[in-house]
This record gives sequence, structure tokens and C-alpha cells, in this order.
Amino acid sequence: MALEAAARNSGTSAIVTGGGQGVGLAIAEQLVAEGGRKLALVGRTAQKLEDAAGRLRGLGATVVTIAADVSDAAACERVVREAIDGLGSVNALVNAAATSARGSLTETTPELFDTIFAINVRGPFFLMQGLVRHLLDTGQPGSIVNILSMSGHGGQDFLSAYSTSKGAMNTLTRNVAMAYRRKRIRCNAILPGWMDTAGEDMAQKTWHGAADDWLAKAEAAQPFGQLVKPAQLAVLAAYMLSPQSGVMTGALVDYDQNVIGAEPI
Repeated sequence: MALEAAARNSGTSAIVTGGGQGVGLAIAEQLVAEGGRKLALVGRTAQKLEDAAGRLRGLGATVVTIAADVSDAAACERVVREAIDGLGSVNALVNAAATSARGSLTETTPELFDTIFAINVRGPFFLMQGLVRHLLDTGQPGSIVNILSMSGHGGQDFLSAYSTSKGAMNTLTRNVAMAYRRKRIRCNAILPGWMDTAGEDMAQKTWHGAADDWLAKAEAAQPFGQLVKPAQLAVLAAYMLSPQSGVMTGALVDYDQNVIGAEPI
């Protein structure tokens, strides 16, 4: 019998990067709403993580916080180790931390390129490595969800390195899914379109000189009258993490109101 949504993640013990805010925190909250009681929140800012953890602990979850720079492979190894130590065991990973730093092909410096790839590809790679090694050692099934971007299909001209990093993660998601499916380890990805987050607000104002009403204007121009909302996306991510998603693996799910390859009407 299929698990009810309210309990479908009762057996999920997850590491969530970017867990102190935005998409990562929204997914953590959804996991708790679906019965998940063991979470490791990972991010750069300890206070943000503790604030988020306090809210989740108030809902009955056991939460450990791990301040770390995921661009550092050694830090990724430490994250997995501390999550296992704090929670007893881990069987899920959400890679939500990312940078969307701007830079066209001609503007991107080697330093910026390396920074983007370190955060967006290197970090997730070594976090997945750590989780999969743990799952193989313990003989557990597991589930990974990578939060990527519609820009991974090609992207805007001012996001050349970012878009390339997300394209690399598309390939890595499918590679991991294929490699470990017979060990019952699933790996999927969500590719959101333009999102309404604090990080996007900062990006719009910092790099595009947007006014305070940029969000209202942007949403008014969208087919569904909104940008992607983290809480909505979180429901899909939690489903993909849960046993209820069955044999789903290697899927790259576009989560947007624009359809790649289709001509606008």
C-alpha cells in the first residue's frame, strides 16, 4: 500500500545543503511535514543554520547543523561524517547549495569559473561520493535529489559558466543513477526555472540594478502569474526522496512554466 504523504518520509534521514534558507530550508520543512525526523542542515552561516534548526526542532525533528564550505572536498567528507555521527545513519541527500554568479563567456575569469564549478559541481560530487560510500558500506538503499536549473539546457548569455556547471550536474545525476541502481540507490534532479528567493532578490539588485518592485513586474509577465516558489518545489523534492517515488532514477525534471524546445504562442 502506498504511504500517505504525511508519513512517506518517515524513514528518511537526510543531509540538506543550503539548508539555512531558500530552497534547502523549504525542502527540509517539507520533509519534516512528511514524517522526516532526522536532518543535517549544511550551509556557510552557522547562525542561519541554527535559526532554521530551531524551527524544525520545534516540530519534533532531530536536527544537526554543519557549517561548511561545500566547495572544499575535505569539508564535504566532514559533512557526511558529522551527519552520520549526529543522526546515527543517513540515507538521503539534497544538493541545494549553489552560486549563480554572473559572467558571460568573454567576461568570466578563470577564478570565477573555478569558484562556480567548485560550489556547483565539485561540492555535490564529493557529497554524493560520501553518501554513496556510506550506503554501500551499510547495505542501505538511498535517494539523492540535486537541485539544478533550467539553465542547464543552455542558459542565458550572462550565465555561461553557471549554465555549464548545471549541464555537468545533469550528466553526473544520470551517471550516478546508472552506476548504483542495482544497489537501490536512486539519483534524480529538479531543474527549476526563475525562482522567487532571497538569493534571487539579491542577484537582481546586485547584478541587474533591479528596483524593489522587480518581483511584481516579473511575475505579472509570467504565464502562471508567478515565479517558482520554493515551498511548491519542495513537495516534488520530498516525493522524489521518498519510497513513494518507487523506481524513479536518473530523471531530470524541468520545473518551469516555459517549455524547452517549444515555440511560444
